[in-house]
Amino acid sequence: MAAGGPLRLGGIEIPHDAHLVGHSDADALLHAVTDALLGAAALGDIGELFPDTAAENKDRDSAEMLQTAHQRVQQAGYQIVNLDAVVHAQQPKLSPFKLAMRQRIADLLGLAVEAVGLKAKTGEQVGPVGRGESIVTRCVVLLQATSLTSNPVNPSPSRPNPSKDS
Repeated sequence: MAAGGPLRLGGIEIPHDAHLVGHSDADALLHAVTDALLGAAALGDIGELFPDTAAENKDRDSAEMLQTAHQRVQQAGYQIVNLDAVVHAQQPKLSPFKLAMRQRIADLLGLAVEAVGLKAKTGEQVGPVGRGESIVTRCVVLLQATSLTSNPVNPSPSRPNPSKDS
């Protein structure tokens, strides 16, 4: 965290006296969603796709990174069923902004807002989050295979047939 706002989180700007610091625009929530998407499809992580050593990623919009990751996941033969994220932040209080963040993430991924869960937690005055030194985000994504043959991780999967006797 560094002095000066606003705080960029979940694809929106939140009034606050500090902001996150990073190579890109440092939207930690969109980064967590991006990593969860890539990980669920076994497609690497955000650092592999958008290395902080690449000049083109300096100040890059995290929404663009999320959409690129989403395209890769779709090309791998998956679609998003839903996602659930948690933001740990002492300040600012995020409850008033949760719906706007959920809607922005849903819009970026072409989902219904009901498919995007978001919880906000404080650090209870303990540790780096509780002292307001950092914000921690986590996300899980449920994917559904849309095309088993286009999955580069497992190009010819065999599925057991539950109707056959063993």
